[in-house]
Amino acid sequence: MPPIADILFFVALLAIAGAVAGLLAGVFGIGGGAVLVPVFYQVFGYAGIPEDVIMHLAVGTSTALIVPTSIRSFRAHEKRGAIDKDLLKGWVIAVPLGALLATVVAAYVSSEGLRLFFAVMGLVLAARMLFLSNRFHLGTDLPGQPFRFITGTAIGLFSGLMGFGGGVFNNTFMTLYGRPIHQAVATSSGVGVLISIPAFFGFIFAGWGEAGLPPFSTGYVNWIAFAVIFPIAMLVTPYGAQLAHRLNKKQLEMGFAVFLLFVSARFFWSLYG
Repeated sequence: MPPIADILFFVALLAIAGAVAGLLAGVFGIGGGAVLVPVFYQVFGYAGIPEDVIMHLAVGTSTALIVPTSIRSFRAHEKRGAIDKDLLKGWVIAVPLGALLATVVAAYVSSEGLRLFFAVMGLVLAARMLFLSNRFHLGTDLPGQPFRFITGTAIGLFSGLMGFGGGVFNNTFMTLYGRPIHQAVATSSGVGVLISIPAFFGFIFAGWGEAGLPPFSTGYVNWIAFAVIFPIAMLVTPYGAQLAHRLNKKQLEMGFAVFLLFVSARFFWSLYG
């Protein structure tokens, strides 16, 4: 057990991280994974956690935080009747399958591999926001099977590897096929539930008994980080949302794209700098 001063320093860093993550999540309208994973990576590094488990711990703990927030969001959107439940029913197997595959892959991939994947996908998502107009469509309705099943599995896999709730990928998929952004966002809350629950248990199993994990960790989920981040992020997120309403959609997309570019550059620097 490390000295109490070290634990308190770790908690203080996490409190700051929770405030930053909650604010940015509110500004950009995302579940927080895109913000939390790089923030966790930075904080865990400052806390002296071994490099070879930092990224796995960041993704696993982010996934744990998505479980309660995605369930809460799903219930709120369900009351408004904005969710495409037919799509979710068709993904009950596909999305969790992809999320579980992500934890299997993560168990065998190095920290460097996870950082490289996050950095590359961050660049792809940023490029999409910067250069692809929302008027760009691949079709007028969602594709049928088996393409839809394969897409759901891919969303679960990519989101699980990045510690995302699936919103970024599902929003892209649905809007590319002509669905309104509000319906896409609402449906993404259900996708987050389908991803986060199996991925949560998967990351616990994948990291069980792993050397170098900080105190109060169950597999790749750190409960100190969870306990500190969750209430602070929930408290601060509405203020970020208020700030978001002062910006137009293009400004928000540009801001999030710049943030993703910064995060990608940070990970590339950690790999090759």
